[in-house]
Amino acid sequence: MTTSIAIIGAGLGGLLLARVLHVHGIAATVYEADASAGARTQGGLLDIHDFNGQIALKAAGLHAQFVAHIHAGGQATRVLDLHGTVLSDQADDGTGGRPEILRGDLRQILLDALPADSVRWGHKLTTITPVGDGQHALHFAHGARVTADLLVGADGAWSKVRPLLSNATPTYTGLTYVETSLTPTNPAHAAAARAVGTGAMFALTPGQGVMAHCEPGGVLHAYVALQRPEDWFAELRNADSASVRRRIAEEFAGWAPELTALITEGDGAPVIRPTYTLPADHRWSRKPGLTLLGDAAHLMVPSGEGANLALYDGAELARAIVASPNDLEAALLAYETDLFSRSAAVAQEALELIEVLFGEGTPRSLQQMFSQGDVAAADIPS
Repeated sequence: MTTSIAIIGAGLGGLLLARVLHVHGIAATVYEADASAGARTQGGLLDIHDFNGQIALKAAGLHAQFVAHIHAGGQATRVLDLHGTVLSDQADDGTGGRPEILRGDLRQILLDALPADSVRWGHKLTTITPVGDGQHALHFAHGARVTADLLVGADGAWSKVRPLLSNATPTYTGLTYVETSLTPTNPAHAAAARAVGTGAMFALTPGQGVMAHCEPGGVLHAYVALQRPEDWFAELRNADSASVRRRIAEEFAGWAPELTALITEGDGAPVIRPTYTLPADHRWSRKPGLTLLGDAAHLMVPSGEGANLALYDGAELARAIVASPNDLEAALLAYETDLFSRSAAVAQEALELIEVLFGEGTPRSLQQMFSQGDVAAADIPS
């Protein structure tokens, strides 16, 4: 196959696509704006599901490497009320289908499995110009220009490729997370560590919550959730760390101190992360030489599915290309037909999960869900 394939974005989905194509002898180039693989931190733990994410890793021939990096005990889950009372506590017995791995470790596995010249770092895409016959010229900030027969937007929520296919733009979900972390070496964090336990912890009331994960080495990675208007956080964006912590902690007055410590005692600067979504039924008409995967295609409220869907998208797109190497448009049509239906279904499930987590029935609604056997249905965003 001599088709020139350009993948925009060296996230999990784009790298997985490139890897599966490489396994089948098809070359692709990934263009990434970051200067290097280590230019940015890669977030916390991801739970990789046996019904999509792990299937993709098997298609890439990387499942064994994934298993070697699993965080043992990470699937333990507990639910607390605002007073710190444990409502549900389920251990990780090793039989769950959603083992945890650090995002950075998973990304490195994918990078290590690609030829050295597959990823072009420091390539920030600025403009895309159609040049006919489904080809597109890509212009980068440092002056480089390449032409691709197939352009894949794997460039996330604010994709530069998406506007060529769709007029949809992300809208604020009403939910913002404030990300913090606590290191285990500080003895003042012992109470918070006991509250979190060995895996994931959810402490929730309607419209807000404190969620955390115990990561390798005992690091407590917390996501403090608030359902507030987007402009509620505007004044905090330029505030110093102490002011941000103090303002967020005010919203949790009366909560147990071991829980509020996850807000007030973080070791680094808190990071404000508003969440955005595309319409649940987002789709586009087929246009030659273009497609999307991951958040660029189906950005949705955080539910633990984003990384898994991106991986699976990459594997499915590669599979479609391999199955129709001489008919690229047929491959893209087959891929997108399946993509639209599965992403719409998962987006609806994600909305339902947000109601369980932050609706009027929480935390009992989450406790009930776990008691019915859906132990890992709620996942901490990362």
